[in-house]
Amino acid sequence: MLSYIFQRILLVFPTLFVITILSFAISRLAPGDPAELKAGVGASQNLSTGQGKDLNEKMIELIRKQWHLDKPVFYFTLFDDYDEKNPKSIFRRISLKWNGLKNQYHIWTANVLKLDFGNSFRDNQPVLDKIKERIPITLVLNLVSTFLAYIIAIPLGIFSAVKQHTFADRISTIIVFILYSLPNFWIGTMLIIFFGGGDFFSLFPYAGLYSNNYEYLTTFGKFKDIVWHLFLPIVVYTYGSFAYLSRQMRVGMLEVIRQDFIRTARAKGLTENIVIFKHALRNSLIPIITILAYILPAMIGGSVIIETIFTIPGMGSLAFEAITSRDYPIVMAVFTISAVLTLIGMLLADLLYSVVDPRITFGSKS
Repeated sequence: MLSYIFQRILLVFPTLFVITILSFAISRLAPGDPAELKAGVGASQNLSTGQGKDLNEKMIELIRKQWHLDKPVFYFTLFDDYDEKNPKSIFRRISLKWNGLKNQYHIWTANVLKLDFGNSFRDNQPVLDKIKERIPITLVLNLVSTFLAYIIAIPLGIFSAVKQHTFADRISTIIVFILYSLPNFWIGTMLIIFFGGGDFFSLFPYAGLYSNNYEYLTTFGKFKDIVWHLFLPIVVYTYGSFAYLSRQMRVGMLEVIRQDFIRTARAKGLTENIVIFKHALRNSLIPIITILAYILPAMIGGSVIIETIFTIPGMGSLAFEAITSRDYPIVMAVFTISAVLTLIGMLLADLLYSVVDPRITFGSKS
């Protein structure tokens, strides 16, 4: 087990290196120049005269130099001066060129190793500070919705599997499939229309996180106000997740309760509750654990659609704004953090496999 964990941790570094290269290249392939977008106001005002045009071009060049956009994205000429008579010189020349390398990816990597994601192109604020400001909101939404989805999905999946082909199973299956097929933006819009002060009831606020008098409320009043504002977004976050998870739980449970050891447990005279919750449940959790591995990056990435509908300043809206404005530091920060969490989630899932099913091993047997 320890050898497997060590190997997986070592595999994280080259995987992350390749992910950052691909992400860096894709982000630079997007059309548009952030320097030109930053100087757009000046361009629209000064392009009418030649002098204004020259000043605007100088402004764009200064912005590019400040953001290191005047440097190449990557450096591909490491082998130009390779000496065929002395093959060992290639390593010396690669080292010299890399040490003197000043391209965008090299500068970004050097800063990230110091946990510095740079400053935003839009407002010149540190990217890490902007993420720290947005990430608690996204984490609260995702943690609460994930917890609710699991505590609803697991019992519903077990009930549907145990009561297979009954009327209750058919009804729950129809309801779950309907919920899973409905897009979240439509559900969010309907909730606002019916319960957020639209055409029917005004039970919940439809935008923001706080009321206007939030600062004057007591501690319990502030907590109640936040819960009141987050109720509709959490409903939209949760309904699709528990619908999908309950189907996975049902499939996993049906596969387990048909196996021989379950029939043996029933033949011993064990009660049905002990057979289901002690013997079958543990072995049917593997699909749920697999899904759990991919929840970590989703917690950071947020949901652009839901946060936009309910005007929530979370990570999803931050990433969307960064992509549309070519704010490369924020885009790369979100990509990198999501990649790290994905790799961590996959490692945790592999470890949890051996906990729920000791038959799963990670080493070769002699």
